[in-house]
Amino acid sequence: MNLDPLSIPYRAGESVLRLAWVLIFLVFGNQTFGGFTGVGLVVVAWFLVTLAYQLVYYQRFEYELTDDTLDIASGVVSRRNREIPIRRVQNVDISRNVVHRLLGIAQIDLETAGGSSTEASLKYVSFEEAKRLQSEIGRLKRGDTSTDETTAEAPTERELFAITSKELALLGVIGIDLRLLSFVTVLLPVVAPSLTEQFGDPLVGLAVTAPLAAVAIVAVTAAISGALAVTNYYGFRLSRVSEELHYERGLLQRFSGTIPLEKVQTLSISENVIARRLGYASLAVETAGYSPNDAGSQSAVPLADRRRVFDLAQSVESFEDVAFERPPKRARQRYVVRYGIVAAVVVAAAFAVDRFTGFTFAWYATAVLVVAAPVAAHLKWRNLGYDLQSEYIVLREGFWTRTISVVPYYRVQTVVDSQTVFQRRRRLATLVVDTAGSSGLTSGATRALDIDEARASELREIVADRLQQELVERREQRRRERLDSIEAAA
Repeated sequence: MNLDPLSIPYRAGESVLRLAWVLIFLVFGNQTFGGFTGVGLVVVAWFLVTLAYQLVYYQRFEYELTDDTLDIASGVVSRRNREIPIRRVQNVDISRNVVHRLLGIAQIDLETAGGSSTEASLKYVSFEEAKRLQSEIGRLKRGDTSTDETTAEAPTERELFAITSKELALLGVIGIDLRLLSFVTVLLPVVAPSLTEQFGDPLVGLAVTAPLAAVAIVAVTAAISGALAVTNYYGFRLSRVSEELHYERGLLQRFSGTIPLEKVQTLSISENVIARRLGYASLAVETAGYSPNDAGSQSAVPLADRRRVFDLAQSVESFEDVAFERPPKRARQRYVVRYGIVAAVVVAAAFAVDRFTGFTFAWYATAVLVVAAPVAAHLKWRNLGYDLQSEYIVLREGFWTRTISVVPYYRVQTVVDSQTVFQRRRRLATLVVDTAGSSGLTSGATRALDIDEARASELREIVADRLQQELVERREQRRRERLDSIEAAA
């Protein structure tokens, strides 16, 4: 099969838009180029060239879905043939922007197990064809090879979650992207001087404008985050079809995709400080090679009532209600010392600036950091913990954004207990639990931080033993299922 014919002019138009920055340079940076008339001629010529290329690309791009593979042949100058095994397909995502919806086309992306990027993209097929491919790949992954539509019973779809207008509005406030703060604060040095000049005393001007600037920065950041939340998660809907989760979201760019339950590695429940105060949380699902921190992360629930999020998480993985065991209190003492040293360095630096430079200010105000150090240490310690259950290990970490990770034992790939020089002094250790969807042992892996060193060693042995036990039980279960299917076919 070929791509949709409308993909030819659309891809040609995309190529012209990618040339826009060159055209802007030619118009405003080169007066001899011919102005807008010359640019118009370049646009028309480039569009015709790319249109011809895209026509050849369309004719030489073919794909076929079989019972076992998705076969793709592509390439204008050099040919490339690929066979993607259906059993290795993890996610099938459909995306459509506003122009796609007007033209009735869509982009379909396939992620495979262990892949760090998109395995294959079809740019672009009709929306009906995209939905057909998504449905057929899901059917083949379930092992249903029936081709008779009259006898094949379609699996029922059960809605799990649909975001409300209230939750969407709260998401814009709760989910403030701190990266936007740095972008907005760039404007502060530009605006602040003109505001402080309105006051005779610079110190008075600073005292007045600084709080106003802080409020303005937070307000602008919240507004931008709110707009992004609406565009990204408008109409968010999560449903379950057989052994897959289906999601839809987006206003300008509409996304829909699948998350196979059998590929789930870890569930992550996140709550920042604001969300915890309001009783809300979010749920992310991590599959092999496709973790929540990746660009294509799968948010199962962007924001909902905390109890509802836990109920949805327990419907995906049947873990028990959690009861966390915190690290020993000597871990908290370690944090007090660490934060106290940082506070002392800041106070000393402020004093040095006031004493040895011409910039005079109330340096002693920084001493509040020394008082805040024990409070910060206690909050960090209080939000750490782990819960060892019969089939899962549940780990908690973080104060500003607290993350609870649920890891099935049979998904564990590596379990390691490690100690830094400072941890050894207080007989502490960190237990790292790595899965196929984690970024690795150095970053992204779930962990139990600063627990007793003897307990860490004991947990490592327990998790390793339960991993082997779970693998044996699952192999025996699959063997019984194969025998039952053979007997049923006989």
